[in-house]
Amino acid sequence: MKPRRSLFSNLLFPVLCLINVALHAADNTSEHKTPSVATLGDLLKMRFSTMTLARNAAFEKLNGEADLRRWQDERRSFFRRQIGAFPERTPLNARVTGRLQGKGYRVEKVIFESRPRHHVSASLYLPETSKPCPAILIPCGHSHTGKASGQYQRAAILFARNGMAALCYDPVSQGERYQVIDLDGGNSHFEDIPRKLAVPHPAVRHLCTTEHTLIGIGSILLGENIAQYRIWDGMRAIDYLQSRQDIQADRIGCTGNSGGGTLTSYLMALDNRIVAASPGSYLTTLQKLVDTKGPQDAEQNIFSQVAFGMDAADYVMMRAPIPILICTGTRDSTFDIRGTREVFQQANRFYSHLGFPERVALHEANVPHGYYIQHREAVARWMHRWLVGQEKVIWEKPRSEWPAKVTDEFLRSLSEPVWTAEQLQCSPRGQVMLMDGERSVFHMNTDKATALTKLRQEKWRAASANEKRHIIHQTLGMTETGSVRFETTRSVEQNGYSINDILMHRTDGIQLAAKSYVPKGEITGHVLYLHGEGMAADEVPIALVKQSQQVLSAELSGIGLTDVPHDKRTWGYGRFGLDNQEIFTAYLMGDSFVRMRIADALSWTRHFGDIKVELIGVEEAAIPALHVAALAPEQFQRIRVEKMVRSWTEVVSEPEHYNQLVNAVHGVLKHYDLPDLVELTKANMSDSVDVNWRP
Repeated sequence: MKPRRSLFSNLLFPVLCLINVALHAADNTSEHKTPSVATLGDLLKMRFSTMTLARNAAFEKLNGEADLRRWQDERRSFFRRQIGAFPERTPLNARVTGRLQGKGYRVEKVIFESRPRHHVSASLYLPETSKPCPAILIPCGHSHTGKASGQYQRAAILFARNGMAALCYDPVSQGERYQVIDLDGGNSHFEDIPRKLAVPHPAVRHLCTTEHTLIGIGSILLGENIAQYRIWDGMRAIDYLQSRQDIQADRIGCTGNSGGGTLTSYLMALDNRIVAASPGSYLTTLQKLVDTKGPQDAEQNIFSQVAFGMDAADYVMMRAPIPILICTGTRDSTFDIRGTREVFQQANRFYSHLGFPERVALHEANVPHGYYIQHREAVARWMHRWLVGQEKVIWEKPRSEWPAKVTDEFLRSLSEPVWTAEQLQCSPRGQVMLMDGERSVFHMNTDKATALTKLRQEKWRAASANEKRHIIHQTLGMTETGSVRFETTRSVEQNGYSINDILMHRTDGIQLAAKSYVPKGEITGHVLYLHGEGMAADEVPIALVKQSQQVLSAELSGIGLTDVPHDKRTWGYGRFGLDNQEIFTAYLMGDSFVRMRIADALSWTRHFGDIKVELIGVEEAAIPALHVAALAPEQFQRIRVEKMVRSWTEVVSEPEHYNQLVNAVHGVLKHYDLPDLVELTKANMSDSVDVNWRP
């Protein structure tokens, strides 16, 4: 049970936010005050908090084992559904490509196919024993060298020296498994990458986190998640372990750190063969994550999970009461320990109600983000207890050998690699994508997109115009746009025209800005101009007004007035847009920027009353504008969209795309693509549709 003070605080936060928005609205009624405007991020956090409170309230009402089992089953089913279906099991074609001998253990360099012609490279650390032993799967965190990272090597060695095998494998886009390879070896695509971060091979074009989200965007458009590929690799790694005579097939554990903590959480939730687990440096409440560091890579964001009521603690509870040790650092700057303690609190309550409180534990170490020696030793003891069946005090380095003052430099020195990446190399040329016939995740997602095109087109062609609009509404999750109020805050006279500053007040407290350019004399037309960079993006409105057209140059959600403040820019803004974390925050709630911006554009058309207008959408505003014209053709005379990608299908298959996260709609390619919208719009506007594709 959460203490009342904590619950009261959680309830109080959204109330205070609503009061704050109300005060902002009151301020904006005065012409003498500068409007105090909430950003889109503020609004999303309020919605997020409301959903989290609803989930926690439902959790508090669980009473009895039947309720607990239902809670588990619902979330496991939801999780499986959201990431996409796993493929059928195909031959692993596993082989050992080399061996290394260490002190008290040995290493086998292993490579296998998790899917046909899609190889996984791994290091298997084995105890020096002739008897079958338990095994621990180690999915790597976001280390560019993958399995060669010192912290994972040392964990695996510690396990092996204490009678437990360890299989540490390269995740997609790490170690030997980068999916985008520059065959010329020129690294020509590193302009936006900090060069202080080394890559493990000269042919690698992107850092691992970049690749994950590039793949993730394509997976989103397919209605899946890159996590499905990552989880399946782990499941097939367990298949490999169970195929070996020297491994006890019913004694499989799993542990990982950071991104490996994510994969450990996912695997322990979905794979019944894992009988003990320890996720590290990952588990914190989603609310605490959004409030602090913000959403991370694509695989760490499951579509609509917050709206459904699935939080991080549920990964621990989905297979309760298997033994799970949560590891965290008191100085972790990525995954806030306060949220980790809340996760443990809920998990402990769940396990206690099932009658097994001793099977869930929290290990806190005075360390930053990482898989430090304290965690490795704690995990080794935990796994020895539950996999070997014996309590054992395990030291990687006895405390008597530690210095009087423990520094971070000392701790990091204990994570230095034991073997080099070259010594652990499994593939012939250091990257699996350099193997003949190798298939990347981009290839597999492209195949899925092609299959969806065939299924989609038949249904789309058979549908009427109204049925197609219904499909669009359903896919986007469109609802009725709320009432809005327009306010003119300033008017400036120019030579031959006037410029009026307009604010659109929405009922949710957000204000969007526009400039209305009104020519003097006869008005020959009306234009709604939407640009992805906001009102000051170019000179088009002025050129149009000089042609006697009234132009409303308007901003959409997350652009201009409601944009992310410059001091809040985050890890992905160079390639994934300025508001990448806000996009993922909306995604966790089952929403998209495309839907929100369509609603904004429809609201801006109300400023013209019953007058038909020309609609122009440029860059980020192009896809929302095209949707608006397709959904409400009666409101427009003409439409022009510029610098728009040709199709979402191309985004799926193209490993080099920029700023397309903002245009991603979950599962849209199951229902329609951008050319379908162009066709639908042309059917209503004849020759009045002009589309200029992005080069």
